Amino acid sequence: MTSDMALAFCLFAFVTSVTPGPNNIMLLASGMNFGFRASVPHILGISSGFLVMVVAVGLGLAEIFAGYPQTYTAMKWVGAGYLLYLAWTIATSDAPATEGATETKGKPMTFFGAAAFQWVNPKAWVMAVGAFSTYVPATAGLALIVGVAALFAAINAPSVSVWAVFGSSLRRLLQMPRYRRLFNVGMAALLVVSLVPLLQAS
Repeated sequence: MTSDMALAFCLFAFVTSVTPGPNNIMLLASGMNFGFRASVPHILGISSGFLVMVVAVGLGLAEIFAGYPQTYTAMKWVGAGYLLYLAWTIATSDAPATEGATETKGKPMTFFGAAAFQWVNPKAWVMAVGAFSTYVPATAGLALIVGVAALFAAINAPSVSVWAVFGSSLRRLLQMPRYRRLFNVGMAALLVVSLVPLLQAS
């Protein structure tokens, strides 16, 4: 990978990571409901799970899906169902608005939950496949594949963290339960809307 191609790839990784999608919508809601510190495992799970996914795509998983499209279709609909479930949990959550509060209905996503979610996250698949189809040569060896995946994950983590930070900054503005509930319902609605590209895809 040339220096120009590497720079273009880093820009691709940043833009695709920081723009709205299921991960970032959930981190925004998590930051508001539980605070940034409690959302750190969620952030690390996203980047770690995505790193493993990118390596798998680089090693040929995308070709398997191309050869057996029914496998990808099944995963797509499992992902849609899980996203709807996550939207419901966000809409019905009622976490405390202050860092010191202890009584919480619901809890932030765990590291392993966030890592596993990447495998049914439609945007993550688009990002992983797009990275290799555009920036990485088909003859890339294992070292380059792992290097690209690690670089993508390193850019992804701080990019998605911005959403949790922003959500955490809203905690003092949304101390009233009614406003907090409206925010959560709004985030759940956005998560459902993020399904539209998935359902429209062939």
